Amino acid sequence: MKQKDSLKFTNKIVPDTIWREAYVALSHYPELRNTPIELRFKDKIKKSFMQAQPNFGGIFKKRKNRGYTIYISKQFNIEDQEFSVHTVPKDVLIGWIGHELGHVMDYQNRSGLNLVWFGIKYITSKNYIREAERMADVYAVNHGLGENIIATKDFILNHADLSDAYKNRIKSLYLSQEEILVLIDEIHEEKEELAVD
Repeated sequence: MKQKDSLKFTNKIVPDTIWREAYVALSHYPELRNTPIELRFKDKIKKSFMQAQPNFGGIFKKRKNRGYTIYISKQFNIEDQEFSVHTVPKDVLIGWIGHELGHVMDYQNRSGLNLVWFGIKYITSKNYIREAERMADVYAVNHGLGENIIATKDFILNHADLSDAYKNRIKSLYLSQEEILVLIDEIHEEKEELAVD
């Protein structure tokens, strides 16, 4: 069902221009099939390209009744470089969306009070930001998006115009490519063991 500038499919609202990438990312999270999620463009997001959060009015609802919004910055600046959601490679965009869906998975496992506490700690503690971001990466990798998460890291870390200070911040907060590859190997080993059994 088409809306003004978004597509709606099974309680998901997604801007037309990124519906393919969103669909690929969402297809890796069958547990979120019945969860209302809206991906919404926003003019500017502080210090970030995307941001997932529970809908404020639903924080204290039963977990199965909560909805979530993933805000996406149409244009985002990293230092003096400006990037557009429309010029980011598709596999990178899928990885970014998959990472944010990892946050949604994490939020679903929390009570309303725990979500409030999570928000307070997230804005006051760098160590907690690191823990939350790495957890979202783990969810994405465990849901089959490891290659996309690596592509996202490569996009940032191999961008010649970005400073070492910014790249070091990314390295300190998120899983490294090496850690992601270890997780991918562990997942393959588990699948092989299950196939043998």
